Amino acid sequence: MNFRGPLLFALVLTGAFLVALPAATVTMPVDEVRPGMRGTGVTVFQGTERSEFSAEIIGVLENAMGPRRNLILARLEGGPLAESGVIQGMSGSPVYVDGRLLGAVSYSMGSFPKDTIAGITPIAEMLRDDSGSSSRVARAAPRLPLPLATDTLTSLLPDRLTRPDPFATRPGDISAVGLSSGAAATLGVQLRPIATPLVMTGFTAEAIDHIAPMFRTAGMVAVVGGGVSSQTESDAPLQPGDAVGVSLIRGDLSMAGTGTVTHVDEGRLYAFGHPFYNLGSARFPMTRAYVHTVLPSQAISSKIAAVGEVLGTIDQDRSTGISGSLGAGPRLVPVHVSLNAPDRNRVDSFDFEVVADELFTPLLSYNAMLNTLFTHSREVGSATYVVRGQVELAGHPSVTFEETFSGDAATVMAGLYLSGPLTALLSNGFGPVTVEGVDVSVTAYDDVRTAQIERVWLDDPRPRPGRTVPLRIVARTHRGDEISRTIMVDIPASARGRLQLLVSDGATLAQLERQQSGQGIQATSLNQLIEALNDARRNNRLYVQLVRQDAGAVVNGRRMASLPPSVLSVLGADRSAGGLTPLRNAALREWSLQLDHVVSGSRSLTVDLGSP
Repeated sequence: MNFRGPLLFALVLTGAFLVALPAATVTMPVDEVRPGMRGTGVTVFQGTERSEFSAEIIGVLENAMGPRRNLILARLEGGPLAESGVIQGMSGSPVYVDGRLLGAVSYSMGSFPKDTIAGITPIAEMLRDDSGSSSRVARAAPRLPLPLATDTLTSLLPDRLTRPDPFATRPGDISAVGLSSGAAATLGVQLRPIATPLVMTGFTAEAIDHIAPMFRTAGMVAVVGGGVSSQTESDAPLQPGDAVGVSLIRGDLSMAGTGTVTHVDEGRLYAFGHPFYNLGSARFPMTRAYVHTVLPSQAISSKIAAVGEVLGTIDQDRSTGISGSLGAGPRLVPVHVSLNAPDRNRVDSFDFEVVADELFTPLLSYNAMLNTLFTHSREVGSATYVVRGQVELAGHPSVTFEETFSGDAATVMAGLYLSGPLTALLSNGFGPVTVEGVDVSVTAYDDVRTAQIERVWLDDPRPRPGRTVPLRIVARTHRGDEISRTIMVDIPASARGRLQLLVSDGATLAQLERQQSGQGIQATSLNQLIEALNDARRNNRLYVQLVRQDAGAVVNGRRMASLPPSVLSVLGADRSAGGLTPLRNAALREWSLQLDHVVSGSRSLTVDLGSP
């Protein structure tokens, strides 16, 4: 019997398998890389089957991603690459030279490339970053002058959506092996991380249009994707070249970035070869992924994928890639959003979980909230939303919030409003906070509900100390209808001289109080911040303050009124007072009245109580 043919066939299969999954992976250092070397890459173009492609080494860019951060340049060939070019979702595809792991395909020439040239992150740098410090990239706590109001809370998340640049921007920073200095400089500033496909399911097209730009700056591109795929179910362990997902939202809505596994070693997995969001220490669910197909494009092609079960935790998000441990997934934050549209007798409810993270918990909650609102607003245009919610915290009091938004921008502003308390809490600067859950209810109306304060007056022409007098307030809606309200104002028996009655919306009053305190009132503890969030000024309320001129100060983040000159002098000289800001006015009384409209404007009255 002739065994030569079957034996040769078996050896070929074995060799191919060893290329795709080395039994004991040996790495190739950058200093051994030479132009003209040929290697073999592994990735998934469809389904879960790993396929090979070839890589011809062009040279090495030194300091391309920063000091001592190198990129190996290669020209890729094979499979659909001739038509598709470098594909979004290939990030992390391992490349082997002579059976040794060189690194991960991770960078491309951007849109409309003329050649399939890619940057390969050296595996040594990926492994080195994983074994280094696990600290998180530091973000300064936001400054939150008190009192808080809607304008402050809706601006917190956008102000924090900045991201450090992980690669070179100046040609002079880059040197090269195997390339001229001019070519190295040109390529170095053109190469950027291969965009990460961000698979979003359950999101409306309108919501995706608003959400996508927030992730695009971090190199993530929203793509068409199916739901969590049963085709991803498998007992096989993840291997180099397999598709892998980084889950952000799971449940009625789903959002996940997808890429490729570079290396697996004793329960540690390495992927992407470039940052996901460059967070440093992270806690993302690692999932299996299934590639439906490659969507070719002259701009840039992308894998269309779905994610499956959680296989572990991505705990490092570095400039040279992501890494994590196989096993249990991380703790997620449960979020419940209900939408009640009484005008149409409709109730919708959504339950999902988001990543527990200082940046991503607020960002993803905003994304999900925005999508919920677009299920309503896309049908009617301008609308009014009454948002009520609660954030449950471990070991601390709950934070409750309520606000009304109306008009053309109501949808986006209502979504951002949810992100405000979460951003303030998770980025508080005082200590770690664990969010145990978020519960939000939204009542949506198909009309605009705004009102302007028009007139205020006292029914009693001669108010006196110790009396309670009616304060009449008239506001006018955008349709011209009149809203009339009365607040009973009790004047302190000890009050004398001239007082001011200020009637105002929440944002105007908060801004005035911040100006008077020189922005000096800020929370000095987590409990004080929670208290400030619960007491934030609302734009659906009328506020009335009885004010008199009186010496006071802001001390350690708290307003102290009616202080004698001797006390002010002592506090000003005491360095332990934490910075003293003098005040000239004191609020003797405050009242508030909730409306069914977003109210704006302010009016004031002078109340003369006679000589002090």
